[in-house]
Amino acid sequence: MSFLKILLVSPEAVPYAKTGGLADVAGALPQSLAKLGNTVRLVMPLYRHVDKDKFDLKQAASGLTARIAGRDEKFNLYKCGPDIEDLEVLFIDHNGFFDRPELYRDPSTGNDWHDNDERFGFFCRAVLEICRSQNFIPDIIHSNDWQSGLLPALLKVDPSCSDFPNTSTLFSIHNIAYQGNFPPDSFDKLGLEKSLFAPAGGFEYWKNISYLKAGIWYSDLINTVSETYAKEIQSSNEYGYGFEGVLKDRSDDLFGILNGIDYSIWDPSVDELIPAKFGPEKLAGKKRCKNALRKKVKLPMVRRDIPIIGVISRLADQKGFDLIEQVAGDLMALDIQIVLLGTGDEKYHKLFSTLQKKYPRKIAALLEFNNEMAHLIEAGSDMFLMPSRYEPCGLNQLYSLRYGTIPIVRKTGGLADTIENANPVRGTGNGFVFAKYDAREMLNTIKFACEVYRDKNVWEIMMLRGMRQDFSWDASAKKYIELYNKAIAKKASAIA
Repeated sequence: MSFLKILLVSPEAVPYAKTGGLADVAGALPQSLAKLGNTVRLVMPLYRHVDKDKFDLKQAASGLTARIAGRDEKFNLYKCGPDIEDLEVLFIDHNGFFDRPELYRDPSTGNDWHDNDERFGFFCRAVLEICRSQNFIPDIIHSNDWQSGLLPALLKVDPSCSDFPNTSTLFSIHNIAYQGNFPPDSFDKLGLEKSLFAPAGGFEYWKNISYLKAGIWYSDLINTVSETYAKEIQSSNEYGYGFEGVLKDRSDDLFGILNGIDYSIWDPSVDELIPAKFGPEKLAGKKRCKNALRKKVKLPMVRRDIPIIGVISRLADQKGFDLIEQVAGDLMALDIQIVLLGTGDEKYHKLFSTLQKKYPRKIAALLEFNNEMAHLIEAGSDMFLMPSRYEPCGLNQLYSLRYGTIPIVRKTGGLADTIENANPVRGTGNGFVFAKYDAREMLNTIKFACEVYRDKNVWEIMMLRGMRQDFSWDASAKKYIELYNKAIAKKASAIA
């Protein structure tokens, strides 16, 4: 087995900066790849949020330049080395582009930064300059989402990238709803041959330029974060958001690899953020966590056998909150309590604030992001609700399984790939699944979960089944290595 030189490029990564699940992937996957013996570099912007002292960042180079919009923009390079051999994290330091209060959005307007085309066009150019300055010419560049979608295109069409003749590319789509579409004059800022911006070409998308399309069109291979989502985004506009045709044309090159999770962080037997550790062999700590959760959020102890349903999510239509809104009264009439943690659309802030005032004994809504609270909700809840309209992979259902918290999910994307509907008679399943995106179907599934919950023996067996499943990054990382080698073989055959 030959080891690879891998460059993973992401606009965010845990623990440095995060807005969504991409950051979890970009933080964990490089570590698993390096542990398998590969030489790995992760590159991301040096945002204001990144704590240089906490992560012991050292300046590795200064005065580097990358060209965007006809200008040579200077930047510095910082790096840190997690305690893993053959892994370095590299940060592109450009105050003008990245020293801002949010990663992609202007909080003063609520809209994307007006110059995101330049910011991430520069980012992609700077990544290649880093490779040159560090004498690191990778076997494969693994780009993630539209912010790094230009990299596969640059390697294919830009003559200045001829020093990467054997570098292959993989482009990962984490959520196809985010596309990086800009006005046509944004293409001129990239310094590429004007004829490349042609109708039905690799950059043009409904007369605009799309960084997402560039990544899909020019990469050697494409993947997304679950097998079902890979099929869904080719199937219809509902899932493909306008890119279903482009993806269908490349269906032979499109793969799905389920995200893993980091069990050094998300495992109740080692979790330092919960009041009592527990595991499959010793469940007593989960009851203590449930009591602590109820006390923390000030929900009364009505009866010990009332289930707590946890929800941790971005508050948006995509996550199924419109379904919850439709049956909120019926939900509050059930013999349950709900603990919700998250931020997002203002209409849902108002909804859950109103519900909490009206039903203070039934629901606690924490409209914030709080990592410690997220761990307590996973540990202290009996069930976890994810009624998503679409869900590329989903991580919380995987966390929930490890914490003995039974997921209630809609059958879509990664939720369909990881959660099997319970059949108490046959003794199968690890959660509760509804297929149709319908509020009543969701409500009936929650009612069924509550019925099963009353049989403590059946419930405990189901908990243990989920807790013993393995969704670690080890298996996923090996699948990525297989995909990298496929991309390398494809590139080699094209050259030959």
